[in-house]
Amino acid sequence: MVKRLSPEKLRRTFDIKPLGLENTKDLEPVAGIIGQERAVKALQFGLEIAHNGYNIYVSGPSGIGKMTAVESFLEARAGKKETPPDWCYVNNFTDAYQPRALELPAGRACMLQRDMNVLIDHIRHEMPRAFESEDYQRKREEMAAGMSERHDQAMKELSKEAQAQGFSIQPSQMGILIIPMDGDQPLSEKDFQAMPEFRQEEIRTKQKALQEKLKGFLKEARKMERSSQETIKEVDQQVGQFVVGGLLDDLMEDYEDLPDVVHYLQQVKQNILENLDSFKGAPAAGEEFMPPGEAARQTELLFRKYQVNLLVDNCDRQGAPVVLELNPGYHNLIGRIEKESQFGTLTTDFTMIKPGSLHRANGGYLVIPVDDLLRNGLSWEGLKRALRNNVIEIEEIGDRLGFMSTKSLRPQAIPLDVKVILVGRQQFYYLLHAHDEEFPELFKVKADFSTDMDLDEDNIRKFIGFVGDFCERESLKHLDAAAVERLMEYSSRIASDQEKLSTKFGLIADVIREANFWARRQKTGLITARHIRKALDEKILRSNLIEEKSREYIEQGTILIDCSGEKVGQVNGLSVLSLGEYAFGKPGRITVSVGPGRGGILDIEREVKLGGPLHTKGVLILSGYLADTFGKERPITMSARIVFEQSYGGIDGDSASSTELYAILSALSGVPIRQNIAVTGSVNQRGEVQAIGGVNEKIEGYYDVCFAKGLTGDQGVLIPDSNVRNLMLREDIVKAVKKGKFHIYAVKTINEGIEVLTGVEAGELNDSGYPAGSINALVAQRLEELAESLDGKKEDEKNDDPA
Repeated sequence: MVKRLSPEKLRRTFDIKPLGLENTKDLEPVAGIIGQERAVKALQFGLEIAHNGYNIYVSGPSGIGKMTAVESFLEARAGKKETPPDWCYVNNFTDAYQPRALELPAGRACMLQRDMNVLIDHIRHEMPRAFESEDYQRKREEMAAGMSERHDQAMKELSKEAQAQGFSIQPSQMGILIIPMDGDQPLSEKDFQAMPEFRQEEIRTKQKALQEKLKGFLKEARKMERSSQETIKEVDQQVGQFVVGGLLDDLMEDYEDLPDVVHYLQQVKQNILENLDSFKGAPAAGEEFMPPGEAARQTELLFRKYQVNLLVDNCDRQGAPVVLELNPGYHNLIGRIEKESQFGTLTTDFTMIKPGSLHRANGGYLVIPVDDLLRNGLSWEGLKRALRNNVIEIEEIGDRLGFMSTKSLRPQAIPLDVKVILVGRQQFYYLLHAHDEEFPELFKVKADFSTDMDLDEDNIRKFIGFVGDFCERESLKHLDAAAVERLMEYSSRIASDQEKLSTKFGLIADVIREANFWARRQKTGLITARHIRKALDEKILRSNLIEEKSREYIEQGTILIDCSGEKVGQVNGLSVLSLGEYAFGKPGRITVSVGPGRGGILDIEREVKLGGPLHTKGVLILSGYLADTFGKERPITMSARIVFEQSYGGIDGDSASSTELYAILSALSGVPIRQNIAVTGSVNQRGEVQAIGGVNEKIEGYYDVCFAKGLTGDQGVLIPDSNVRNLMLREDIVKAVKKGKFHIYAVKTINEGIEVLTGVEAGELNDSGYPAGSINALVAQRLEELAESLDGKKEDEKNDDPA
């Protein structure tokens, strides 16, 4: 039965006075995520299950506040969890290219860093002072003097013995020489050759004996030198132990509960004592040839190896970390090894290791927008590798890809314990699930965010609480009751359902901000319904230029649309044009021509490749309807051509299929269709009118055209009955309907719709056929005539054939 809808059915209105709320001031903040019970359960499950692979993918369209909601949800849970440990990198004194990672309880890594800085400062100042002290210098001089005295005494005795045997011991650049003497003068080679042979042999024998004694003397001198050096080294060790031993021993006691730290401090102590010469404050070799500032830099590098690179510091954190990574590049996610230039060469060390968001989120939660992550292929692969192996391994991208094999740092990998939450659209989830075999194993939990929520008292209170909390957070004026009611109507409008509220809180927040702007301009204490309406009107005005131009062309007659009269095979269809964030309804003329033939229904849009697959499907369904309704006894033989007049772009969707069918029935029956009624709705093969999208925009688009041309009181729109709950029409249309100047008809079947459009009974099939004069009877009669005409034409062709 055809329903002419009452004004109350066209728009849902709200009254929050029974809730006892006059405005949004002093409301309790809303706890948790609003209207997403399914998603909340999935999040709770994914966060509480401790097994590997149960990371979470949060899916849903943009603009519903997924990221903000997930972040606040995690923050509330993170505060109740145990604070994760600190992590730092320290020098590996065995292999500097493989820095060691140290794990410390929260807050103690910064203490270790501070303690090591104190130690370095102590060494920098106290070590040179100790080695420059008078006691140390005197002791060293005494040891040197004693050794020199013993050396000189031994040399003196050797020289005396050599002199007694007629030789002289003289130092030279070639070493110590034993020279035979002739009185006070060295024996010349000529005189030596002039001597008898036995005398020469005697000199050689004595010289050889003295050479052996000299060799023994030099050996003993070297032994004395080594002994002296060992003694000096022992003294240096005592000085070094005095300077750093007590401080390091105290540190080892402070960190005795951390064996890895104690082991590191033992290595620091050993390295300092093995390299004491570096701390004595003496100028470095070649320092005078160094560029300005290079000597100071070399000194800084000397002490840098004892520093602590604090990678993750949780000293001020209470609970687990929640990290939101909005720029998930490879280095931002995994970490990086920085470099510095030195004489044109890039150098690095463990202090230049920088953490990524995985390090900062370790022990907590990491939230990443999936579309940004997938734009960085290396990031996605790096994240999967870290989750698969449960470790964070920092390495150069070039090494990972095999582009270069230069020697660089390979820091020790850090164990990973993190819940990763990817946030993005459903399309990405399905694509990853289908094409990445590792994705289902690593992200086993899906949390779907809905675009709407049920309209009940609990959700209404949460909605109002969100509005109040949002105004407080952004320091906006609060809303009075009427403004809240108007905002809720807008929420139902964007939900396209009278029984739902939208969860697209981003759009709702924008309206509140813009209404606040107008309220401040008018210097009112609260945001009122007038300001909400102003914000919505201005929002439309900024985007509806094309809509106004299109309506202007219709008014001028450039685009042909009849809002009155009757036409055979012609009907006003309705479509929706989406331009970014703004969509509007646009009426268009659909015409059908019918003639004899076997071509069936010819969709001109499809033939010229302007019709999309859904539109083509809708047209093909019409053939099914005609066959089911009129072709059970004999095949339908006709040729019908359908076209969207003055349409120059692509068309898709099946929302005009019922409109096209009405035009076909009119063309076949010869009964004209009222041009003051526009039509929307899809149809199935059984003649049932089905719901479509954009019903509000379509009705408003046709109403605006009728209003511009002049309302006659008999104009209206025919919609599917199943779309009634989706109506949230503008207030001016509701008022026009209330005054009887415009009408909305809801139908369930094609028969109901054709009766509204023609004023003629559709006719139900009985034993004797369709009732005489009904639309269906006229259609059946016309199809019979077309079939007979085609059969007669064939018979004539057969008789004219000479064969």
